[in-house]
Amino acid sequence: MAKAAEGWPARLGVTEVVRAAGGVVRDQCGGSVLLVHRPRYNDWTFPKGKALEGESDEECALREVGEETGLSCELEFELPTTEYRLRSGRLKRVRYWAMRPLGGEAEPRNEIDDVAWLPLGEAERKLSYDRDRVVLEALAARAP
Repeated sequence: MAKAAEGWPARLGVTEVVRAAGGVVRDQCGGSVLLVHRPRYNDWTFPKGKALEGESDEECALREVGEETGLSCELEFELPTTEYRLRSGRLKRVRYWAMRPLGGEAEPRNEIDDVAWLPLGEAERKLSYDRDRVVLEALAARAP
């Protein structure tokens, strides 16, 4: 039987980590990144989502970016993983990759109502979560 997540009572049924992945999509010059706005949470973040059964994290990241933004991308390098608690109390772990677009046009899709290409400094200010800023800082440290 799975063990309850540390700090959460077993009676809450908090037994699994929600596996997710996403991408920090850079423009062709590398000076801007793509953020998405989710009206459900009224937040600005990176495109990401839950992995499907049998799907690798890399496949999940590429699929989610495509589903939320309309972009077909390639993976460049892995960025820091983030973790946070969902309202249900379950832990969500999100793996991120730096990505470059190969095709498509960035536009809101599915649960996304807006997208924005922003220079790194502006993106850092617009992001809703500190955990996303850590991911962005790691990208900036590796960017040429």
